[in-house]
Amino acid sequence: MMMRVIKDLIKNLPTLATAILLAVAVWVLAVTNTDPVERRTFSRPVEIEVVGLDPSLVVTNEIPEQISLSLSAPSSTWSSGLSATNAVRAIIDLAGLEEGTYEAPVRLQINARPVKVESFSPDVINIRLEKLSTKPFDIKLHYPSAPAIGYDAGFPRMDIQTASVSGPASQVNRVSEVRATLDISQATQDINREVVLTALDENGLRVSGVSISPERVNVRVEITQRGGYRNVTVKVLTSGQIASGYRLTNISANPLVVTVFSTDPELVNNLPGFVESQPVNLSGANDDLEVSVPLNLPSGVIVVGESTVRVSVSISPIEGSITLTNLTIELVGNRPEYLYTISPQQVDVILSGPLPSLDTLRSGDVRVVLDMTEYLPGVYQIDPQVQIEVPGILVESLLPSVIEVEITEAES
Repeated sequence: MMMRVIKDLIKNLPTLATAILLAVAVWVLAVTNTDPVERRTFSRPVEIEVVGLDPSLVVTNEIPEQISLSLSAPSSTWSSGLSATNAVRAIIDLAGLEEGTYEAPVRLQINARPVKVESFSPDVINIRLEKLSTKPFDIKLHYPSAPAIGYDAGFPRMDIQTASVSGPASQVNRVSEVRATLDISQATQDINREVVLTALDENGLRVSGVSISPERVNVRVEITQRGGYRNVTVKVLTSGQIASGYRLTNISANPLVVTVFSTDPELVNNLPGFVESQPVNLSGANDDLEVSVPLNLPSGVIVVGESTVRVSVSISPIEGSITLTNLTIELVGNRPEYLYTISPQQVDVILSGPLPSLDTLRSGDVRVVLDMTEYLPGVYQIDPQVQIEVPGILVESLLPSVIEVEITEAES
């Protein structure tokens, strides 16, 4: 009986296998139609993570920051599992590696199913490992510039004297100096400044790839003025009167402060804190001026540097106002087939502007105009336009500001 069952099973095995394959094909076809597999480039950046690195080692070459990746997965997986922020990780495991150069494989970790990796790049990364080194260095202060003329710089004081340089041994071994460069050019006051430290090689070139701790040093330098020198302000003197109708708005000197010197320190010490310029002639001036003038100095006192100052004088017209009364209104664009009745026929205009311009204003320079080009018979309230021939004058008010105009057909 058993043998017969086995014979029947063997006899029907091809039919059974065909049925199973057909069922599987139908299932795959159904799943594919409802949730099709899609091949896409993974759009979210996948950063390369380095793990297992010995703390005494450091990676000294540039390595890619992320990989490009192509995956195949059902549509539902793309919209769910692969949309998570940590869906894909790219890992380089450096555990157990010593100093040297290696080709490290990139291992993918995909936290979604089902997913097939089609391709990714790079899949192997060159890694160069070096021993991490730290060395102490005395900080050398360098200040190639000098304070302003007549000033001396005292001995600089730093709040720390040494700094540590850390990084790959090959780079740290290149360092011959840790330098703080202080700019004291034209200084006239005490300096209290934070200065960035720089690691330099024996040729004075900056060494990259290393860190300095601390990164900055505080430097204090006392700046003192030499005997016989003194800083004084400049007082500008003027002569004459500017043109009528104008006003002075500003007078300034450049430089505002000058350094004077005398071999007899008492002469500069007795100065009142300022020196006067030679007078700047303003007679009849009606516009801005810029002139160079010498300074009035006591005998035995000289100016360090330029002996003249640049004086800038700003002059503006005085603003005023004027009222013009009973100005007749002019019609333009009027047609001969229409009659125009305006009320009132005259207006008052209040003008403002520079007094010199107002003083030259003549009655013919101001017109009050009504443009009738676009108007047909009817009654209108129209804003007149004021036309002024003299530039710089503004209309402050028009009384009245609206004119009634009645337009009728002319009798033939």
